[in-house]
Amino acid sequence: MPIVKKTYKDQVIDYVYQLLLEGEMNPGDQLKETLLAEQMGISRAPIREAMKELIINGLVDYRPQVGNFIPVFSTKQIIDSYTTRGVLEGYAVMETCDQFSAEEIEKLEYLVDKMENYAKKKNHKMVVEAGGEFHDLLISKNNNVQLLDYTDRLSLKLHILFFKYWGKLYSPSEIGRRHREIVESVKLKDTGLIEKVIRHHYLETGTKIAAL
Repeated sequence: MPIVKKTYKDQVIDYVYQLLLEGEMNPGDQLKETLLAEQMGISRAPIREAMKELIINGLVDYRPQVGNFIPVFSTKQIIDSYTTRGVLEGYAVMETCDQFSAEEIEKLEYLVDKMENYAKKKNHKMVVEAGGEFHDLLISKNNNVQLLDYTDRLSLKLHILFFKYWGKLYSPSEIGRRHREIVESVKLKDTGLIEKVIRHHYLETGTKIAAL
């Protein structure tokens, strides 16, 4: 397996993502390039590169003459983000459902169990990480580069929103049930059911978060 070397820009994106996940930065907070450069011990050039990508991905708001800020998402932005991810992922999995091996189905089931167990322990971060691995595996068979790019852009935003609110959304058993429904639809290779289940999976969460 090839070793992937992360650029400074990628490390900055990961660093900001972790700050958001761990609640050290919140919506409305300003991201100061000089402070980030000091904290990470790097120059401001990769910080600026990372900010551009985070802005494109919707994780940072740029205000001219003021600076970069963690965005405050509107109800519509939240629902639109979840709806779009559901449509993209539903299509991606529907197109490739016949390519999953028995071992990969078992891996999906294992990740669902992990999510449920982490939720019982209130380990928010690991719930999100296991969930990310689950959904990454689901779309991994698709080779539509643009689709994968768009889903990847939405992933960080959705992870952060879910991390912040999941305790108010679903019980551990509900987290397990909702993801097992997806696995069962993939097992059946029922393309219509797969698309419907995945779209509903995301729309339900987005609607719940927007209502909080």
